[in-house]
Amino acid sequence: SFGPGAKDLRTVPNPPQEAPSHSAWDRLLRKYVSPDGWVDYRGFAAEGETLEAYLEMLSDHPPSEDWSREARLAYFINLYNAATVQLILEHYPLESIRDIPRPWGKKRVKLGGQQYSLGEIEHGILRKLGDPRIHFAINCASFSCPKLLPEAYREAALEAQLEQATRDFLNDPARNEFTGGQARLSRIFKWYRKDFTARDTSLIRYINRYLSHPLPANTPISYLPYDWSLNENRD
Repeated sequence: SFGPGAKDLRTVPNPPQEAPSHSAWDRLLRKYVSPDGWVDYRGFAAEGETLEAYLEMLSDHPPSEDWSREARLAYFINLYNAATVQLILEHYPLESIRDIPRPWGKKRVKLGGQQYSLGEIEHGILRKLGDPRIHFAINCASFSCPKLLPEAYREAALEAQLEQATRDFLNDPARNEFTGGQARLSRIFKWYRKDFTARDTSLIRYINRYLSHPLPANTPISYLPYDWSLNENRD
């Protein structure tokens, strides 16, 4: 269950302050993430202090109720992704995030005066903001996850960024296959099916918004194995 007061972080009445800049995180992403989403964790480790300072800055600037929905979404997506990179660095080298004890269950992300787990940020905050595209923006440091975008999410660009992330993920043959009259989907669509069908739509109808060749409504659906190996640039 989500801890006391945590749900309120989506619109908690903090002292009015502008949303923080994500420029430090943006610079790190552009430097250490490839266009295909492969991550140079050794590079990130060399600038660990910069990453830590960015996360501390986010902790000191929790969302206030006067922020736009886009500013809150960008904040929590960036917080989740930066905290995940930091988690990997704390245990690096490793083969998979699942080698870490309770990677999503342990409270390790400081936000205001409280500690939160990655799972609480995902399920108790981001999913409750009601935009299923967040599932293609947050990254779990694994091959089958949506790729880590090589730029920070930003309030002004958020809509375009979420649309592109969703389109890229759905049309990536390494993560979803549409051949032989079948849809073999990422398990993300199985795990979070109710998020994608919440607005009286079917899963196929949701997916069709992002495909260049829409699928018939009765297309059989199955799910691909999920590869939890680290999304590391191994060149």
